[in-house]
Amino acid sequence: MTRARAAGVVVAGVAAVALAAVPAADLAAAPTGPVPAVAGATRAAVGEPGPPPGPADGLRRTRACTPPGTGGPGAAPGAVPRPPDGLATGAGQIVAVIDTGVAAVPRLAGRLRGGGDYLAGGDGLDDCDGHGTDVALLLAGAADGTGTGAGMAPGAGLVSLRQSSARFAVRDDDGTERPAGEIRTLAAAVDRAVALGASVINVSEVVCVPADRLDDVAAPLRTAVAAARRADVLVVAAAGNLDPAGTCTGDPGLRPLPALYDDVLAVGAVDGDDRPAPFSVAGPWVDVAAPGVGLPAPAGPEGAVVSGTSYAAPLVAGTAALVRERFPMLTAGQVADRLRATARRPGAGRDDRVGDGVLDPSAALSAEPLLLVPGPGGPTAGGTAGGPGTPQGATAPLPAPTPRPPDLPAVAGIGAVAAAGGALAAVLAGLRRRTGGARRFRSS
Repeated sequence: MTRARAAGVVVAGVAAVALAAVPAADLAAAPTGPVPAVAGATRAAVGEPGPPPGPADGLRRTRACTPPGTGGPGAAPGAVPRPPDGLATGAGQIVAVIDTGVAAVPRLAGRLRGGGDYLAGGDGLDDCDGHGTDVALLLAGAADGTGTGAGMAPGAGLVSLRQSSARFAVRDDDGTERPAGEIRTLAAAVDRAVALGASVINVSEVVCVPADRLDDVAAPLRTAVAAARRADVLVVAAAGNLDPAGTCTGDPGLRPLPALYDDVLAVGAVDGDDRPAPFSVAGPWVDVAAPGVGLPAPAGPEGAVVSGTSYAAPLVAGTAALVRERFPMLTAGQVADRLRATARRPGAGRDDRVGDGVLDPSAALSAEPLLLVPGPGGPTAGGTAGGPGTPQGATAPLPAPTPRPPDLPAVAGIGAVAAAGGALAAVLAGLRRRTGGARRFRSS
């Protein structure tokens, strides 16, 4: 999660939340609070949040802050995929950024609001790590002084929820320290983002937990992301970075959260040639991939670059905001399906390293706005293989799920992937299933 504030390469840009088993009752008691409205937002808050979040007992800053820069040069042309001009900017959408906080840098002026701080209290607009500010600028930063380098959705409003930091820790009674950011507060932040009217939530952090402990460790987070889906909010999360010193070690018995969940659009990372990044956690839960290797650090000094699935996720979240503006009739699930259907597909079909392919914003915004209709080979656009298309707003029966072995490794080998054209009319063969569950992002 940490990043050097000097020119160079920063790898493993995913914030880690501490593994903690917390009863669901603790989540229900998590504090919430109001934030100012984002100008032009088309989605109203859905709850009365109450008082703002506060720090956990024993949480304190243990390392000096390294605040981000002012958000100077943006990403160079060609460094990230760009949507066509004039189709959408994300206007009217609110994207919640659950991260290390987002600093109020000039390229976010007028569109950033604080949503709360689970580390030190306050509004969530402090960033000791720079990670959250980089994520926000990639997602929605305005163009730089040269008129280039805008984020994916430069018209979207942002709400910052500060939930994790490498500069904070909890000191236990025995003197040991645990890093800040727990599953409990991540779940609470997702709930809060929904209550504050977000249409998209970006989570560029991950914790990997043993598969046999998911029920007792992560129930609050599973509940929160399921509630977000019911509220028609799309949660986009980084797939995670392999880190022998962290929680995502590559052990096949581990599962990345929240990327694992059916109600989350999980994002892997590729390099500039669409090759899977060697650090990107792979598995059947990965939905799409986006550039995440050697990106210019938008809040860092000139010449600094960042790498990680943390930085791929906001490109997808920003594109989701564009799609939600351009096609407001689509549900969160339909937006997710659209991003997967229009991705540049691997030559051999679905791949656990890149999911259904590499993000293609142009195709996502330009293709016919039809529902993906489940058919024998997976969802198609405009109809099944032998039946007419289903108009937007209609429903179609889902095929029976295809079980997968419960011990499928979480991490697959890394290799090259060929980019194929991402037309919405193409059939998505082999869309991921969950053991005993229906297809993800059912259009309802």
